[in-house]
Amino acid sequence: MIGMLAYIGCGAFLTAAFVTDVRSRKIPNVLNLAFILSGLLYQGATGGWEGLLFALKGGAAGFAVLFVLYLLGAVGAGDVKLFAGIGTWTGILFTAQTLLYSILFAGAIGLGILCWRGEGMKRMRQMFRSLTAAVFLRSFEPIAAESTRHLTFPFMWAVLPGAIVGYFYWI
Repeated sequence: MIGMLAYIGCGAFLTAAFVTDVRSRKIPNVLNLAFILSGLLYQGATGGWEGLLFALKGGAAGFAVLFVLYLLGAVGAGDVKLFAGIGTWTGILFTAQTLLYSILFAGAIGLGILCWRGEGMKRMRQMFRSLTAAVFLRSFEPIAAESTRHLTFPFMWAVLPGAIVGYFYWI
């Protein structure tokens, strides 16, 4: 189902999303919509109904997993739609693999930023205090208050290398 052209198409959209996310910290809906629709068209044209079903399953899987992360405040809405686009072009397995590598890269990038800023121990103490307070107070209020001070960076810093590593592992 997945030909080289699918990876090239997916890579082109990921590159465009990387540029826009780094510049503006947003991935435009127009780009995500084009990503999803072109993936559906490509898979439908090359695989017929079976290809279209492949794309729909991949898009739904990418959307569903990232939507949970969105609800937890870990990613933005553009990232949710972006992973739906990855899924329509490449299917469930490559999308899951890209997500796994992206999360690993995001963790490494976050740790690097904390070390660079010298905030690692300070943030660990804050997190420990919040968790301790939540246990003793039996309330998630301290954790919710802490969540407003999350370290953020464009997720595409992690997604693009995650997709590249996933691709070279996949082939």
